[in-house]
Amino acid sequence: MVLQGKVAFVTGSDSGIGAEIAVTLARAGADIAVTWHTDEAGARETAQRVEAAGRRAFVTQLEVMESKSVDAAFEAARNALGIPDILVNNAGKGMGGKKPVAEIADEDVEVVIRTNLMGPLWCARAFLRYRLPPHGKEGGGGKIINVSSVAQHLPTDGSAPYGMSKAGVGSFIRSLSVELAPHKINVVGIAPGLIQTPMTQERLDDPAKREASFKEIPWHRAGQPEEIAKLALFLASPDADYITGQTIVMDGGLTMNWGGA
Repeated sequence: MVLQGKVAFVTGSDSGIGAEIAVTLARAGADIAVTWHTDEAGARETAQRVEAAGRRAFVTQLEVMESKSVDAAFEAARNALGIPDILVNNAGKGMGGKKPVAEIADEDVEVVIRTNLMGPLWCARAFLRYRLPPHGKEGGGGKIINVSSVAQHLPTDGSAPYGMSKAGVGSFIRSLSVELAPHKINVVGIAPGLIQTPMTQERLDDPAKREASFKEIPWHRAGQPEEIAKLALFLASPDADYITGQTIVMDGGLTMNWGGA
Protein backbone atom coordinates (compact mmCIF):
# COMPACT_ATOMS: atom_id res chain seq x y z
CA MET A 1 0.00 0.00 0.00
CA VAL A 2 1.49 3.27 -1.16
CA LEU A 3 0.51 5.22 1.99
CA GLN A 4 1.38 2.55 4.53
CA GLY A 5 2.22 4.17 7.87
CA LYS A 6 1.08 7.66 6.81
CA VAL A 7 -1.40 9.87 8.67
CA ALA A 8 -3.86 12.06 6.75
CA PHE A 9 -5.96 14.93 8.08
CA VAL A 10 -9.02 15.42 5.84
CA THR A 11 -11.31 18.40 6.45
CA GLY A 12 -14.99 18.09 5.63
CA SER A 13 -14.74 14.31 5.53
CA ASP A 14 -18.23 13.68 6.89
CA SER A 15 -19.77 13.33 3.40
CA GLY A 16 -19.28 13.74 -0.33
CA ILE A 17 -15.81 14.25 -1.76
CA GLY A 18 -14.11 14.48 1.62
CA ALA A 19 -15.54 11.19 2.82
CA GLU A 20 -14.45 9.38 -0.34
CA ILE A 21 -10.95 10.85 -0.13
CA ALA A 22 -10.65 9.73 3.50
CA VAL A 23 -11.72 6.17 2.69
CA THR A 24 -9.57 5.96 -0.44
CA LEU A 25 -6.45 7.10 1.42
CA ALA A 26 -7.25 4.58 4.17
CA ARG A 27 -7.48 1.76 1.65
CA ALA A 28 -4.00 2.80 0.50
CA GLY A 29 -2.67 2.41 4.05
CA ALA A 30 -3.15 5.77 5.77
CA ASP A 31 -4.66 6.41 9.19
CA ILE A 32 -7.26 9.19 8.96
CA ALA A 33 -8.29 12.17 11.05
CA VAL A 34 -11.95 12.61 10.07
CA THR A 35 -13.49 16.03 10.68
CA TRP A 36 -17.04 17.32 10.75
CA HIS A 37 -18.74 20.68 11.12
CA THR A 38 -22.43 19.85 11.65
CA ASP A 39 -22.77 16.21 10.53
CA GLU A 40 -21.25 14.10 13.29
CA ALA A 41 -23.20 11.02 12.16
CA GLY A 42 -21.68 11.31 8.69
CA ALA A 43 -18.20 11.58 10.18
CA ARG A 44 -18.79 8.48 12.31
CA GLU A 45 -19.88 6.61 9.20
CA THR A 46 -16.71 7.68 7.40
CA ALA A 47 -14.66 6.52 10.39
CA GLN A 48 -16.37 3.13 10.28
CA ARG A 49 -15.43 2.79 6.61
CA VAL A 50 -11.83 3.76 7.40
CA GLU A 51 -11.68 1.13 10.14
CA ALA A 52 -13.27 -1.44 7.81
CA ALA A 53 -10.27 -0.82 5.55
CA GLY A 54 -8.04 -1.86 8.45
CA ARG A 55 -6.81 1.62 9.40
CA ARG A 56 -7.19 3.83 12.47
CA ALA A 57 -9.70 6.68 12.46
CA PHE A 58 -9.93 9.69 14.75
CA VAL A 59 -13.06 11.85 14.63
CA THR A 60 -13.11 15.50 15.67
CA GLN A 61 -15.34 18.51 15.16
CA LEU A 62 -13.73 21.35 13.25
CA GLU A 63 -14.67 24.93 12.42
CA VAL A 64 -12.13 25.87 9.76
CA MET A 65 -13.08 29.55 10.01
CA GLU A 66 -11.65 29.71 13.53
CA SER A 67 -7.89 29.31 13.91
CA LYS A 68 -8.22 28.17 17.53
CA SER A 69 -10.56 25.35 16.49
CA VAL A 70 -8.10 24.32 13.78
CA ASP A 71 -5.15 24.30 16.17
CA ALA A 72 -7.08 22.25 18.75
CA ALA A 73 -8.20 19.71 16.15
CA PHE A 74 -4.65 19.22 14.87
CA GLU A 75 -3.29 18.78 18.38
CA ALA A 76 -5.94 16.20 19.18
CA ALA A 77 -5.26 14.34 15.91
CA ARG A 78 -1.52 14.40 16.54
CA ASN A 79 -2.04 12.93 20.01
CA ALA A 80 -4.34 10.21 18.67
CA LEU A 81 -2.63 9.22 15.42
CA GLY A 82 0.78 10.92 15.26
CA ILE A 83 2.03 13.86 13.23
CA PRO A 84 0.04 14.13 9.96
CA ASP A 85 1.95 13.48 6.73
CA ILE A 86 -0.92 14.54 4.45
CA LEU A 87 -3.37 17.44 4.71
CA VAL A 88 -6.45 17.51 2.51
CA ASN A 89 -8.19 20.90 2.64
CA ASN A 90 -11.62 19.87 1.44
CA ALA A 91 -14.13 21.76 3.63
CA GLY A 92 -15.91 24.48 1.70
CA LYS A 93 -18.94 26.74 1.62
CA GLY A 94 -21.10 27.87 -1.31
CA MET A 95 -23.17 31.02 -1.66
CA GLY A 96 -26.52 29.25 -1.44
CA GLY A 97 -27.96 30.76 -4.60
CA LYS A 98 -27.16 33.67 -6.88
CA LYS A 99 -26.57 36.99 -5.13
CA PRO A 100 -25.54 40.11 -7.10
CA VAL A 101 -22.69 42.05 -5.52
CA ALA A 102 -24.99 45.02 -4.83
CA GLU A 103 -27.21 42.77 -2.69
CA ILE A 104 -24.59 40.73 -0.83
CA ALA A 105 -24.73 40.96 2.96
CA ASP A 106 -21.57 41.29 5.02
CA GLU A 107 -22.10 37.92 6.66
CA ASP A 108 -22.40 36.15 3.28
CA VAL A 109 -18.96 37.36 2.28
CA GLU A 110 -17.41 36.67 5.66
CA VAL A 111 -18.56 33.05 5.88
CA VAL A 112 -17.54 32.16 2.33
CA ILE A 113 -14.14 33.85 2.43
CA ARG A 114 -13.26 32.66 5.92
CA THR A 115 -14.30 29.08 5.14
CA ASN A 116 -12.90 28.66 1.62
CA LEU A 117 -9.80 30.83 1.84
CA MET A 118 -8.82 31.36 5.46
CA GLY A 119 -9.70 27.76 6.36
CA PRO A 120 -7.00 26.25 4.12
CA LEU A 121 -4.53 28.83 5.42
CA TRP A 122 -5.22 28.02 9.09
CA CYS A 123 -5.08 24.27 8.40
CA ALA A 124 -1.84 24.52 6.44
CA ARG A 125 -0.30 26.58 9.22
CA ALA A 126 -1.25 24.03 11.85
CA PHE A 127 -0.04 21.16 9.65
CA LEU A 128 3.31 22.85 9.03
CA ARG A 129 3.93 23.59 12.67
CA TYR A 130 4.16 19.81 13.15
CA ARG A 131 5.93 19.00 9.87
CA LEU A 132 8.71 21.59 10.14
CA PRO A 133 11.44 21.82 12.81
CA PRO A 134 11.47 21.62 15.76
CA HIS A 135 8.63 19.06 15.68
CA GLY A 136 9.36 17.69 12.22
CA LYS A 137 12.53 16.84 10.35
CA GLU A 138 14.16 19.26 7.90
CA GLY A 139 13.30 18.07 4.40
CA GLY A 140 10.97 15.48 5.90
CA GLY A 141 8.37 15.86 3.19
CA GLY A 142 4.59 15.96 3.27
CA LYS A 143 1.61 16.70 1.06
CA ILE A 144 -0.94 19.52 1.15
CA ILE A 145 -3.85 18.86 -1.23
CA ASN A 146 -6.45 21.61 -1.63
CA VAL A 147 -9.85 20.72 -3.08
CA SER A 148 -10.80 23.90 -4.89
CA SER A 149 -13.29 24.30 -7.76
CA VAL A 150 -13.46 25.17 -11.43
CA ALA A 151 -14.61 28.53 -10.04
CA GLN A 152 -10.90 29.09 -9.45
CA HIS A 153 -10.61 29.61 -13.21
CA LEU A 154 -14.11 30.62 -14.39
CA PRO A 155 -16.29 33.72 -13.89
CA THR A 156 -18.90 33.26 -11.16
CA ASP A 157 -21.58 35.83 -11.87
CA GLY A 158 -24.01 35.97 -8.98
CA SER A 159 -21.44 34.32 -6.72
CA ALA A 160 -18.47 36.66 -6.79
CA PRO A 161 -17.19 35.95 -3.25
CA TYR A 162 -17.16 32.23 -3.97
CA GLY A 163 -15.07 32.74 -7.11
CA MET A 164 -12.80 35.15 -5.23
CA SER A 165 -12.22 32.57 -2.50
CA LYS A 166 -11.36 29.79 -4.94
CA ALA A 167 -9.08 32.03 -7.02
CA GLY A 168 -7.35 32.95 -3.78
CA VAL A 169 -6.77 29.27 -3.04
CA GLY A 170 -5.02 28.97 -6.41
CA SER A 171 -2.68 31.81 -5.50
CA PHE A 172 -2.10 30.27 -2.07
CA ILE A 173 -1.12 26.96 -3.69
CA ARG A 174 1.42 28.63 -5.95
CA SER A 175 2.97 30.78 -3.22
CA LEU A 176 3.14 28.03 -0.60
CA SER A 177 4.59 25.50 -3.05
CA VAL A 178 7.68 27.68 -3.55
CA GLU A 179 8.01 28.39 0.17
CA LEU A 180 7.90 24.68 1.05
CA ALA A 181 9.94 23.22 -1.80
CA PRO A 182 13.16 23.25 0.29
CA HIS A 183 11.34 21.08 2.85
CA LYS A 184 10.16 18.63 0.15
CA ILE A 185 6.51 19.37 0.97
CA ASN A 186 4.24 19.36 -2.07
CA VAL A 187 1.35 21.81 -2.35
CA VAL A 188 -1.24 21.03 -5.02
CA GLY A 189 -4.88 21.54 -5.86
CA ILE A 190 -7.81 19.69 -7.40
CA ALA A 191 -10.48 21.78 -9.12
CA PRO A 192 -13.64 19.68 -9.54
CA GLY A 193 -16.46 20.59 -11.84
CA LEU A 194 -19.99 19.29 -11.22
CA ILE A 195 -19.67 16.32 -8.86
CA GLN A 196 -22.59 14.27 -7.54
CA THR A 197 -22.60 15.01 -3.80
CA PRO A 198 -25.26 15.93 -1.22
CA MET A 199 -24.59 19.60 -2.09
CA THR A 200 -25.47 19.09 -5.77
CA GLN A 201 -28.10 16.35 -5.50
CA GLU A 202 -31.06 18.72 -5.67
CA ARG A 203 -29.82 20.13 -8.98
CA LEU A 204 -29.19 16.67 -10.39
CA ASP A 205 -32.61 15.40 -9.28
CA ASP A 206 -34.37 18.17 -11.23
CA PRO A 207 -34.55 17.07 -14.91
CA ALA A 208 -34.45 20.62 -16.31
CA LYS A 209 -31.57 21.76 -14.08
CA ARG A 210 -29.69 18.54 -14.71
CA GLU A 211 -29.97 18.84 -18.48
CA ALA A 212 -28.96 22.51 -18.39
CA SER A 213 -25.86 21.58 -16.41
CA PHE A 214 -24.97 18.61 -18.59
CA LYS A 215 -25.31 20.75 -21.73
CA GLU A 216 -22.20 22.66 -20.63
CA ILE A 217 -20.21 19.49 -19.91
CA PRO A 218 -18.75 17.70 -22.96
CA TRP A 219 -18.89 14.35 -21.14
CA HIS A 220 -22.57 15.06 -20.42
CA ARG A 221 -22.56 13.72 -16.86
CA ALA A 222 -21.64 14.64 -13.33
CA GLY A 223 -18.40 13.39 -11.88
CA GLN A 224 -18.35 11.01 -8.93
CA PRO A 225 -16.62 11.62 -5.58
CA GLU A 226 -14.65 8.42 -6.14
CA GLU A 227 -13.04 9.95 -9.22
CA ILE A 228 -11.82 12.97 -7.25
CA ALA A 229 -10.61 10.63 -4.49
CA LYS A 230 -8.50 8.60 -6.91
CA LEU A 231 -6.79 11.77 -8.10
CA ALA A 232 -6.20 12.81 -4.49
CA LEU A 233 -4.60 9.43 -3.81
CA PHE A 234 -2.23 9.87 -6.74
CA LEU A 235 -1.27 13.36 -5.54
CA ALA A 236 -0.71 12.03 -2.02
CA SER A 237 1.50 9.20 -3.26
CA PRO A 238 5.25 9.23 -4.01
CA ASP A 239 4.36 8.95 -7.72
CA ALA A 240 3.39 12.65 -7.62
CA ASP A 241 6.46 13.94 -5.78
CA TYR A 242 7.52 16.07 -8.77
CA ILE A 243 4.17 17.87 -8.96
CA THR A 244 3.87 21.03 -6.89
CA GLY A 245 2.24 24.44 -7.25
CA GLN A 246 -0.30 23.08 -9.74
CA THR A 247 -4.08 22.73 -9.68
CA ILE A 248 -5.47 19.83 -11.70
CA VAL A 249 -8.94 20.35 -13.16
CA MET A 250 -11.31 17.37 -13.21
CA ASP A 251 -14.55 18.56 -14.80
CA GLY A 252 -15.51 16.40 -17.78
CA GLY A 253 -14.36 19.20 -20.07
CA LEU A 254 -16.54 21.95 -18.57
CA THR A 255 -13.81 24.60 -18.60
CA MET A 256 -13.02 23.78 -22.24
CA ASN A 257 -16.65 24.39 -23.18
CA TRP A 258 -17.45 27.39 -20.97
CA GLY A 259 -18.98 30.21 -22.97
CA GLY A 260 -19.01 28.14 -26.15
CA ALA A 261 -21.75 28.03 -28.71
